[in-house]
Amino acid sequence: MSIPNDRPAATTSADVDVVVIGAGFGGLYAVHRFRSDGLSVRGFERAPDVGGTWYWNRYPGCRCDIESIYYSYSFSEELQQEWTWTHRYATQGEILRYLRYVADRFDLRKEFTFNTSVTSAVFDDDEQVWTVSADNGEVFRARFVLMATGPLSTPIDPKIPGLADFAGVVARTSQWPDDLDLEGKRVGIIGTGSSGIQSAPVIAEQAAHLYVFQRTAQYSIPAWNRAYTEEEIARIKAEYPQMRRDAWETVGGIIYEQPDHDPLTASSEQREAWLEKAWQRGGYLMLASYPNVIFDERVNAIVGEFVKKKIRAKVHDPELKERLTPSYPFGAKRLCADTNYFETFNRDDVTLVDIKENPIDHVDAHGIVLQDGSRVDLDVIILAIGFHAFTGTLLKMEVRGRGGLTIQEKWANSTGNYLGFSIAGFPNLFMVNGPGSVGVLYNMVPASEQHVDFVADTIAYLDSHGLASIEPSEEAERNWCAHLLEIADQTIYPKANTWYMGDNVPGKPREFLAYAGGGPAYFAHFEKEASNGYPGFVLRKRG
Repeated sequence: MSIPNDRPAATTSADVDVVVIGAGFGGLYAVHRFRSDGLSVRGFERAPDVGGTWYWNRYPGCRCDIESIYYSYSFSEELQQEWTWTHRYATQGEILRYLRYVADRFDLRKEFTFNTSVTSAVFDDDEQVWTVSADNGEVFRARFVLMATGPLSTPIDPKIPGLADFAGVVARTSQWPDDLDLEGKRVGIIGTGSSGIQSAPVIAEQAAHLYVFQRTAQYSIPAWNRAYTEEEIARIKAEYPQMRRDAWETVGGIIYEQPDHDPLTASSEQREAWLEKAWQRGGYLMLASYPNVIFDERVNAIVGEFVKKKIRAKVHDPELKERLTPSYPFGAKRLCADTNYFETFNRDDVTLVDIKENPIDHVDAHGIVLQDGSRVDLDVIILAIGFHAFTGTLLKMEVRGRGGLTIQEKWANSTGNYLGFSIAGFPNLFMVNGPGSVGVLYNMVPASEQHVDFVADTIAYLDSHGLASIEPSEEAERNWCAHLLEIADQTIYPKANTWYMGDNVPGKPREFLAYAGGGPAYFAHFEKEASNGYPGFVLRKRG
């Protein structure tokens, strides 16, 4: 819904209507949408340019794990027709070029201050405005603040004794240096999540020897990446509108074929044939092989055993087969998509180091020393150890809501929020794909568009009704958090130690941090709020 520029006058005085923090997919679209609605906007981005996570994560082999034609904006049909994706799974470089194209196409950069981090956002109870301060000295008063900071944007600080003593190079996959030369080097990569799995095969081609330090064996499905043909691109562009509508109705925001049988009653031959078809389709969609794979442990075991068998078939060494085979339920950790990851361990110049069996004790000048006293001499240590998911970026800031309540106080024992979108006690503060949202279990780009559209429509509602602020009621927030856990407890997600559960950050409350009920059910909650006058929120006039 687009609001004309003669919208009702705001009920509060501020420098801008909205401050947007972050210039990734969510932040760029937010600036475009708010500006189109006649709102004044100021954006902040800590990177030198647009891109968000796709600016920083530029490690070798970095690609999206959602197919390019879906992992892109749907708000502009002209944009969809203008841009042509080259590969089924776009590289980091291609995604960054796309976002830069979008920024140029819609003239979005002029609204952002780059190379700048927001340090604080403080709500004034009397004026009902936010004061937003940045590390470059800029201060803005804003009616609304949108945290488009991304759920995976704050890397975990490594707690490895002696890391500062290492005489070689230490690099993060999440902040990859432009000039890192790995040719002929002894390289150790710590971590086997998505970034470790994507980068290891590429690094192995460059390094003299690659050591992969694995704590947990992972499920990973071949991406079967390839270039699109001209015929495919023509068909995709012709079908984009219908394709977007169909994808929106799916659980994960991606179109996929449904099975024609019940895995629990079908023959083993029928299941095997279907799972082989799903395997050949590849990638993250293996999670959609059967609709209830996350909810039914029996179905989960069927799919998990199939994938384990495939993993073992890729690895030659019998001992390595078992060390690389996961032991937790299929999909309980973020499923990875790879290109020749498991095959990489058949190389003579690649070594798996099992740090679950023999943990890292410390690092010295020459390399990594394990608990049993053995050592691995290295020239380069790569940290692929993950993120403080969902909450890390907000918790780094000074964010103070009503009555001076800090976000650290609010989230000390539980990540209270409503719809993964807003927080009781923090009026007019919105999140894109925040904790409790469907984002990380859905296609992140349309999920971001949905959140931004809801914010824009909500602001329009407030202005048309002479209202100054909106925040969830405490009851709605409690009910939402209980609902999240109720759904999660029906799934296999709590049965593994994951960033979904906050397990990778010491002291973080253990709770499932996403909505596991699927996109359509999640978005229906927003539609119910908007169509019924926001019953889950507290709406206030000025004063």
